[in-house]
Amino acid sequence: MYISSVICIFAMKSKRNGMDLSIIVPVYNVEKYVRACIESIYRQGIDENRFEVIIVNDGTQDHSMEVIADIIGQHPNISIINQDNLSLSVARNNGIAKAKGLYILMPDSDDLLIDNSLAVLLDKAIETEADIVVANYLRINEEGHIIDSPPIHEETEIEFKEMNGDELLLNLDPNQCHVWRRLYKRSFIIDNQISFVPKINFQDVPFMHECYLKAQKGLVTQHYLYLYRFNRSGAATASFSLEKARSLCTAIAKTWELRKIRDLSPKIMHKMEEDVYITFSLLIYRTLFSITKISGRNQVIDMINEYVPDLRFTHGFRQKLTTFMLKKMPHFYINFYYYYSLVAYK
Repeated sequence: MYISSVICIFAMKSKRNGMDLSIIVPVYNVEKYVRACIESIYRQGIDENRFEVIIVNDGTQDHSMEVIADIIGQHPNISIINQDNLSLSVARNNGIAKAKGLYILMPDSDDLLIDNSLAVLLDKAIETEADIVVANYLRINEEGHIIDSPPIHEETEIEFKEMNGDELLLNLDPNQCHVWRRLYKRSFIIDNQISFVPKINFQDVPFMHECYLKAQKGLVTQHYLYLYRFNRSGAATASFSLEKARSLCTAIAKTWELRKIRDLSPKIMHKMEEDVYITFSLLIYRTLFSITKISGRNQVIDMINEYVPDLRFTHGFRQKLTTFMLKKMPHFYINFYYYYSLVAYK
């Protein structure tokens, strides 16, 4: 079985004569972390002729590009896109537009790939022609120490579960829409015109839901690919503000719109609405614990009603009550919830 898979991969490579993988790394104010990220890419045991690294300098204001200048000089498969600070989502879109690989990986520049973890995923993706491959990850702290508890045994055989797009979506945790733990077939992204919403945070949420709604074949594995630097100070999602609230409202609106892209089954429609409710609940939670002025909280609740005027939650009494208050008495709803949370979480 193993020999036939190797022969199959070799045959596909000889027919293709193209690049297997594009790794897109947006860079903005990560001088403390970016070198380790780029170095981890070159510890994958993959021939450099098989992949390219596209570093998107998103107008970084620190020494991020300087600290990796020598690495860039050592590897001819690295290319640079320089742009003004246009946001992570625009950086990713521009990287995808330039990419030549059969598959795309989009790590964040403050994270790491686990040594020698990528090749098996790439080879399996090429062998099966999957649209998406979903791998596992571990969290690390700011100093790079693992804070999760990985299995104590080593993997002897990596197992993959094949799913169609609907199955992927039904198994998606809306709080786990991490772009960086997945490989994407480039032609799948291009042909389906999937892109990141420009200039917002939380862009992973609509992007991931659209990918799953349009995917034909996905692979899921518990194999560990990635080390995610959890809750880093200075990270895009580490704090919350009115501007971040605006981004999250936009992400909710774009995800809500996806219910209209095709005739969804009742089961998938239910799941989409549940996921939006969970993301909406995140908006309310972050607002309550980060925005202390009444005027600011009122702005947030007005934004969500403006951006998603047809937003309705109907699954159970709590959702129906939330919808009623959101539409009929939005300012009372958010401020009553705020004062209640002060007492409840004292």
